[in-house]
Amino acid sequence: MTIKAIIFDVDGTLADTEDGHRKSFNKAFAEGGLNWNWDIALYDKLLKVTGGKERIKYFVESFLTGFTKPADYEDFVKNLHAVKTRHYTHMLGEGRIPLRPGIKQLIHDAHAAGIKLAIATTTTPENVSALLEVGLGKNWADYFAANGCGDIVPHKKPAPDIYFWVLDKLRLSPEDCISLEDSENGLRSSLAAGIKTFITTNHYTRGQNFAGAAGVFDDLSDLSDFYRAASLPLPKKQVSV
Repeated sequence: MTIKAIIFDVDGTLADTEDGHRKSFNKAFAEGGLNWNWDIALYDKLLKVTGGKERIKYFVESFLTGFTKPADYEDFVKNLHAVKTRHYTHMLGEGRIPLRPGIKQLIHDAHAAGIKLAIATTTTPENVSALLEVGLGKNWADYFAANGCGDIVPHKKPAPDIYFWVLDKLRLSPEDCISLEDSENGLRSSLAAGIKTFITTNHYTRGQNFAGAAGVFDDLSDLSDFYRAASLPLPKKQVSV
């Protein structure tokens, strides 16, 4: 079957963003006068929960036994996350988080071959825009036929909601698509939507369970291997980008 679309996760898949997120959370905590600090080992545990606001709540409920929630707890979490997003997008704007190996070339090759591209992520639209504007240019959105991100669906990964939303926007069936993810939660989400899924691992996800994935790669530095595994058309002449 001819692949008609590739659906990308963002954090950890398009770029190694997770440590940037962690540092931005810590900056937001400091700015808010909180003595919280998420080191790498703790953040590895927190990543079992998708979504920044959800991650803050999970931390409070599971790791801060003596914390008294403010009366406006929901607003407290939203404001804290907004400050974190400001720090994170500033980091992206400085070009400190580049796209992972092979990603830019894959996007250009697929676009040139007439394969639709889409995004399915739990991160905010601001984060997606800031990352891809630096990585692909100001017209980055022209590459993508659907941009599923943030809180547009009620349940985040590992629920399949965001993938169903993207499939609806693409007007394609799951069998027409493949997805690219980096985590077990992402894999569970895309497989639940019936989509053949490939994994590119990173520092935080390397030891996770990827049973059911169509293929697992360290990265896409050798795109020809990925194209063969995914049954994608190899470009006749690959132009470096």
